[in-house]
Amino acid sequence: MSGLRLMAVHAHPDDESSKGAATTAKYAAEGNDVLVVTLTGGERGDVLNPAMDIPGVKERMPEIRKEEMAKAAAALGVEQMWLGFVDSGLPEGDPLPPVPEGSFADIPIDDAIEALVRVVRTFRPHVMITYDEHGGYPHPDHIRDHDVSMAAYQLAGDPEAFPDAGEPWVVQKLYYTHGFIRDRMVLFSDEFEKNGQESPFAEWLSKWDPSRGDIMGRVTTQVEVSDYFPQRDEALRAHATQIDPNGMFFAVPLEWQKRLWPTEEFELARTRVPTALPETDLFAGVVAEGLDPESVKS
Repeated sequence: MSGLRLMAVHAHPDDESSKGAATTAKYAAEGNDVLVVTLTGGERGDVLNPAMDIPGVKERMPEIRKEEMAKAAAALGVEQMWLGFVDSGLPEGDPLPPVPEGSFADIPIDDAIEALVRVVRTFRPHVMITYDEHGGYPHPDHIRDHDVSMAAYQLAGDPEAFPDAGEPWVVQKLYYTHGFIRDRMVLFSDEFEKNGQESPFAEWLSKWDPSRGDIMGRVTTQVEVSDYFPQRDEALRAHATQIDPNGMFFAVPLEWQKRLWPTEEFELARTRVPTALPETDLFAGVVAEGLDPESVKS
């Protein structure tokens, strides 16, 4: 056991399996403590797998998504806990309607920050993972996830912040996870063409928005996790209402993925310990015994 702890903060059940899943599986398998914090129950998720679009599923969505999450966590070998907030759904329309009253993106943000700070101070992670300032994509819960995670990173080690939420704990590093990278899709698309096959990413690439910028240019850390791609895929399939087993997530043969792009990508957004970039390990530079809260001012 290394005694190191990693916390991944995600907006909905299934996000943990599509964003950095092989990395969390790797660190758990290597003897580290890994906790996935799921901020909402995903209650407002649509049924995205045609095989699951059957009577009784939509009516039981809250219970089903909990069942799916338990299976995914078991596949990854990680701990998981719910923070208990209500899914905001994905507003649609022009202009966009407000999020539902009482949902995660509607409640006072300090309520969510305090709840996450309490978890940080209990689990005492050395490293946290969250989304970038765009949420990975502009879902209100993903953007709120970013805001809440950044605040919890700053405040968990501050003895004056939320004094009733436990003993202060200083998180040493915080990363953004970057999964949907154009360079990766282009590489796989080219491989399909080399093998005389139509690329399943052609339409996706044709609609790429250049304003999203060069995500690879932001990446600081690539973790080699190809041995854990099967666990990632098992976790994805566990979310049967959300993930179509015949969809794009599973279009690329594992052999190609392991050979062409065997890593998962992260951006070191905050650090309180020295490290050399680029990195291949989220725990690079981490002090196992932790940092003194009195020596670190947020």
